[in-house]
Amino acid sequence: MLTIDQALERILAHTPRPRPERVAVEDALARVLAEDVRSDVDVPPWDNSAMDGYAVRAEDTGEDVTLRLLGTVGAGASADGEVTAGTAMGVMTGAPIPNGADSVVMLEDTDRSRSGQVALRIRAREGQHVRRRGEDVAVGDVVLTAGAVLGPAALGLLGSIGRTEVAVARRPRVAIVSTGDEVIRPGTPLRPGQIWSSNHLSLAGWVRASGGISIDAGTAPDDLEATVDVLRRAVADADAVLTTGGVSVGHYDVVKEAFGVLGAPIDFWKVAMKPGKPLAFGLVPGGDGRAVPLFGLPGNPVSCVVNFLQFVRPWLRGALGDPRPYLPVVDATLADDLRDGSGRARLFRVALEQGPDGLVARAAGLQSSGVLTGLVRGQGLLLVAAEAPSPSKGDRVRVQVFDDVWSRSDPGYPW
Repeated sequence: MLTIDQALERILAHTPRPRPERVAVEDALARVLAEDVRSDVDVPPWDNSAMDGYAVRAEDTGEDVTLRLLGTVGAGASADGEVTAGTAMGVMTGAPIPNGADSVVMLEDTDRSRSGQVALRIRAREGQHVRRRGEDVAVGDVVLTAGAVLGPAALGLLGSIGRTEVAVARRPRVAIVSTGDEVIRPGTPLRPGQIWSSNHLSLAGWVRASGGISIDAGTAPDDLEATVDVLRRAVADADAVLTTGGVSVGHYDVVKEAFGVLGAPIDFWKVAMKPGKPLAFGLVPGGDGRAVPLFGLPGNPVSCVVNFLQFVRPWLRGALGDPRPYLPVVDATLADDLRDGSGRARLFRVALEQGPDGLVARAAGLQSSGVLTGLVRGQGLLLVAAEAPSPSKGDRVRVQVFDDVWSRSDPGYPW
């Protein structure tokens, strides 16, 4: 039985190189950049005013100094004329600094008591309230590097240098196949022994949240021939295929055998972890010569999601070119005793809260692999190595968080 690290190493050895595509900047939110972006322009493109006020020569300013007003420059206009000794020019925020001026006095620090003149109430320093050309971005600067995840601020930065398109990694297409005669889709009345499918919805959400495109490839019954047929169609349309259930040792668990029929011998199918031991992995030849990974995830809903987060998500993020494909990990103090003597690596569902001395982790309900509510109530997975004892109240622990928003703050800003 492989460790988590050993299984992950085998999986990531088959991560494909990102395939770039060009998209409009406004459509690039949350995409992974596939190229370094270098600026062809200075930002700002010229010295401009950071305030509404008056462009002056700092040496001419002081309390109770009156300067002759030459005119006003608005944002988007050019500054005609030159500020010389004893003169000033009105400027709006963002307006170019006229020749001869080296600072700006805010409107609030002046008094236009007489027409054509402005009275100053302060002494300015050189460069005051002036935004210099190129102080944000200079020509030739690399403003974003390949592998960056494009957030709203990055889109704004791309706009500031005039980019309308950007090269990003093509999103992997991930097909999801449910298995089992007992599994039916929500909206269909349950018969005795049947359950509504939750795994295909959870996995579709996690695929999209991880940057991929989810494909609902349907449900395969507990029949080898039918399962092979469903998987063959899924492989033809996807960069990776996820199955849920059918990978254990039961009489009706046919997924591993179906992998072999498709030409994807099982690389491994057990990982020393709890929850999530029955994980199958193999590669099947795609129609265009690609090697398509097949992930046989457990059917229990918590095990299914935990395995996705540990193995599928890193592969998917790697295929996007993300240099940091793993979920973030934070330190916390444990508020409960957690007991489990499985001898495998353990991943407990925990809720996080901000305590007086930092983060506090507490059990997010029952830890059974069939209790899906713990994943909803929790913000992460407490990681315990196979050789480590069960954690106790007060221990410092490491928690793999589901996303960067791992703490719940009170309304307002706690300065």
